Amino acid sequence: MFTGKSIQLNPLGEGLVELVFARQEQAINKLDTRTMQEFEHVLGLLEKDTSVRGVLVSSDKDVFIVGADITEFGARFQHSAAHITEWVAADNRIGMRFEDLPIPTVVAINGYALGGGLEIALLASLRVMADSAQIGVPEVNLGIYPGLGGTVRLSRVIGTHHAIEWVTGGAPVNAAKALELGAVDAVVPLAQLREHALDLLKKAVQGEVDWQARQAQKRQAAKPWDADSAPAQALLKAAKSQARRHLPAALAALEMMAKAAPLPREQALAEEHRVFGELAKSQATASLVQAFLNGQTLKKITQRQAGKDRAIQQAAVLGAGIMGGGIAFVSARNGVPVRLNDIAQAALDQGVAEAKKLLDKQVLSGRLAAEQASQVLANITPQLDRSGFDAVDCVIEAIVEKLEVKQQVLAQLEPQLAPNTIIASNTSSLRIDDIGAPLQRPHNLVGMHFFNPVPMMPLVEIVRGSHTSEAAVAAAVGYAVKMKKTPIVVKDCPGFLVNRILTAYMRGFLQLVNDGADFQQVDAAMEAFGWPMGPAYLEDVVGMDTGSHVSDVISAGYPERMPHLEHDALRLMAAHKRYGQKNGIGFYRYETDPRGKPQRTEAGDTKALLASIQPNGQRDFTQQEIVERMMLPMLVESAHALEEGIVGTAAELDTALRLGLGFPAYAGGPLQYADWLGLAQVVERCAHYAHLGAAYQATEAMRNMANNGGRYYPFA
Repeated sequence: MFTGKSIQLNPLGEGLVELVFARQEQAINKLDTRTMQEFEHVLGLLEKDTSVRGVLVSSDKDVFIVGADITEFGARFQHSAAHITEWVAADNRIGMRFEDLPIPTVVAINGYALGGGLEIALLASLRVMADSAQIGVPEVNLGIYPGLGGTVRLSRVIGTHHAIEWVTGGAPVNAAKALELGAVDAVVPLAQLREHALDLLKKAVQGEVDWQARQAQKRQAAKPWDADSAPAQALLKAAKSQARRHLPAALAALEMMAKAAPLPREQALAEEHRVFGELAKSQATASLVQAFLNGQTLKKITQRQAGKDRAIQQAAVLGAGIMGGGIAFVSARNGVPVRLNDIAQAALDQGVAEAKKLLDKQVLSGRLAAEQASQVLANITPQLDRSGFDAVDCVIEAIVEKLEVKQQVLAQLEPQLAPNTIIASNTSSLRIDDIGAPLQRPHNLVGMHFFNPVPMMPLVEIVRGSHTSEAAVAAAVGYAVKMKKTPIVVKDCPGFLVNRILTAYMRGFLQLVNDGADFQQVDAAMEAFGWPMGPAYLEDVVGMDTGSHVSDVISAGYPERMPHLEHDALRLMAAHKRYGQKNGIGFYRYETDPRGKPQRTEAGDTKALLASIQPNGQRDFTQQEIVERMMLPMLVESAHALEEGIVGTAAELDTALRLGLGFPAYAGGPLQYADWLGLAQVVERCAHYAHLGAAYQATEAMRNMANNGGRYYPFA
């Protein structure tokens, strides 16, 4: 009857037809412009053919439909809110035509039906779901909500409260829960799905199932939302939480759905369309969509970089401290056996104990079977000597952050390794070329900078020294992927990428304090901006001695933009042995709660101590001043790093800052944030603060982009 590039319409006999989502040359189905055009064409055929008595909707993929084609959002969301509203309204008019067919329709959900995929399924009279499938509306994670009638139909199918819960939470739902709430009419094993769905369609055609009532229900008002109930108040509190302060989609969806619930279908859909158009123009949506696209870009880059020639099968880690033990655990957890070496038995015992504690938590939560945990632990071989190191493919060095110590240890290690064994340093601030100076095979040396805590932090910087071979880079990238980390390849330079840019940001803080700012006011302003913690609190968590040392080492590499600071709050704190959480006193005071976690309280003497490095006394700064003085050095240093080729693309830089530092999601990353502000505005504010030094001076490329309307992310 019809064969398109995304959809097929096939006769089944007895007046039944099957509408199959069958996207050519791809492993998944998604709703893009072409698919919606073909869907509309098929609808025209069904509306004209009076011999058709029922429609089965299915997929020829392992999933049903994974959602919209997000790559189209960039171009579509450039238009006005009114234009976007009309776009979703036009797609919904197509959806209503399918929903209003005078014949029964049954959808067979064989795998993921997410976002637009679930919305297509909700158009049908009835739904049958495989017991292994999942459904959901994850759009809130992109700063929007379902725009193909999902908010309206879910409210009428599963009830307003549960619909709001699904839309604002964004999490997928399994088959049992979907059946319990009435989102689907039956759940069956995958092997029986099509047969059962077809049987249900035949019963509907024969009048044994009242499919008309099911469709009529979706055209009427939903049950009003009881905003005063405890569950409703919990949802409202979550939507207004600090974590979602800059992510308006959840609260906007909740308020819109509560308003639309008592309205008939067409009016409720009009509300959905209108607010969707407004949300699509928000900063959060632009950044979250770009972050998704950056992730897709990064996957392609990683596939090219990883290669397949030198996969890491056996590894070793030097140093059983917090970092080394974490690296060994993650390696073993992901199937790469690792030898954990240290010079002290107590350190080895502590490293293994930490791994066992992490495994026990996973067993207790049900994420890991006890036998699997035992195997992971068996994959870690603690040892005081280096026996067996001649058989490993990679050694990760995670010892003390002192150049001469690393050089000495690796020079002694190298003769004990096979000629092709990769040596990867976990250094956070020392140059790979400097570490490799005494090595006979510097081409085997690469940086693998993990972030703390290793089991939780997804980013690994793969650092390419001037002598590092492509094979070493490929092996390190592949190993990081095997450990389920996100590797980003960067060139060797002081601080590499993330810590270099972080240092510029932290120096903005130090200069603010020196100029008389209240560190608590700065923390409050930056946390309000969206950072997980303010700069003073962050240094307390890192450790003042560590933070001060790293800042000095990295700053020395960029003397023009990061000159020596005569008055340095970190150096002052470290000199007074105020190291932060590690000894209970830093900018703040810390006491452990019953769970053993440090709790922050005010330290009454901090401001008096800082007054000694504030030659002009203390003064108030506006929140805008604080944000600009903190963020502009970060944007400028990001521009320098990109222009110098330290990282290959804006997508890699922004992803690294998001994953490694927790850069606010709604702002996307330094370069995405610069695009949102507009390069002309960034350059103008840099000029305003130029008296503060070179850290605030826009690069020539930034000024050229500002003059020519340029962007780091060209419009789609």
